[in-house]
Amino acid sequence: MSKVTERIRVICADKRITTEQLAEGAGLTVEQVKRICESNTIPSLSFLIKISRALGVRLGTLLDDSEEMGPVVNRGDNKLHSVTFTSHNSNNNSHMDFISLAASKAGRNMEPFLIDIDSGNGKEAASSHEGEEFLFVLQGSIKVKYGNELYILQKADSIYYDSIVNHLVTSNGEETAKVLAVVYSPA
Repeated sequence: MSKVTERIRVICADKRITTEQLAEGAGLTVEQVKRICESNTIPSLSFLIKISRALGVRLGTLLDDSEEMGPVVNRGDNKLHSVTFTSHNSNNNSHMDFISLAASKAGRNMEPFLIDIDSGNGKEAASSHEGEEFLFVLQGSIKVKYGNELYILQKADSIYYDSIVNHLVTSNGEETAKVLAVVYSPA
């Protein structure tokens, strides 16, 4: 079981929240919640945001367990570890690898990530959740499907959007793209 799914289970037990209550609060099906809680993989970011809201905890509570109150500094020569969330609709891995830039910062409201976006397998699903997202393309090119609109972003382009609208971010072509992303999810 992943640390994330273990934290979900512990918080549910501590708060005496049943699978059915968590599913209802997160707007997910009972089957989806069971699959998440029994999995060895990390659920999609969209599902994690919905679950954190239903549990009344910030997203970072599920992603880490650090208590650093001061600033968090990442040096360029430090090797940061990436996390691959499962895809939105299955237990298969996503087309994105996330590197948290603030994993050790306690009480944060924003989640800054470096994201490597592979070309994908064509089965990615759009997601929506409360909050906002900011993406800045560092390398390559990405496609952002936002509602009914499609945006193509090149190196040094950025986009800021409300996450409640269905959105899907993929690499634009065969090359892996690298993006600086900041996700805000209200507590």
